[in-house]
Amino acid sequence: MTSSAPASAAGPAWALRCRGLHRHLGEGEGRVHVLKGVSFEAERGQVYAIVGPSGCGKSTLLYLLGLLDRPDEGEIEINGRRMSNHDDAARTAARGEHIGFVFQFHFLMLEFTALENVMMPMRKLGRLAPAAMRERAHALLDSVGLGAKTHRLGTQLSGGEQQRVAIARALANQPAILLADEPTGNLDVRNSNLVFDLLTRLAKDNGQAVVLVTHNPEIAQRCDVTRPMRDGLFV
Repeated sequence: MTSSAPASAAGPAWALRCRGLHRHLGEGEGRVHVLKGVSFEAERGQVYAIVGPSGCGKSTLLYLLGLLDRPDEGEIEINGRRMSNHDDAARTAARGEHIGFVFQFHFLMLEFTALENVMMPMRKLGRLAPAAMRERAHALLDSVGLGAKTHRLGTQLSGGEQQRVAIARALANQPAILLADEPTGNLDVRNSNLVFDLLTRLAKDNGQAVVLVTHNPEIAQRCDVTRPMRDGLFV
């Protein structure tokens, strides 16, 4: 599918690409060949759904693409840069700069405010001055409809609001790639639709590639590309 967003001067039309990924989990007789040579690429401005039964390798693939784990074989490229053979420090730096994560469980720091949660990735990256971080965090919370709740603690937000803060946090460093693992899994229908609409709108506005794992067929059908998985391979 052709991307709706142009390639940036810094790289090709695709933000993420992998080739021939293999991953085994477990040891001895319990060792399982989870991914069996998976290849995939995601273009900027496009939303991809990876679907399939439990245990087919969806989440394992997402963790590899997010540089949270290493493949046993194969290559991963982020913005044209091969990452498979880099050390942990380089992979951590690439995650902070190029990749945003949204999980089924929002993983907010509940003792901090919504604003402070969104600022955390920016503080870690260290690219902006404190005033600029605060301004960007305010703008992101406005974009997800929580501009009036910036100073509320995580414990004072509903489940749907917490997940919207998690989306704002994932966008904090303007990543090229958003990876989402069942981002609507704990939400009711109304909040599921709201979260999905926010993810896709913000990604398309910013020319980001979104790759989400979902069991929700309605969400999958609304994505630009759906890639079914079974037994460790795309089918």
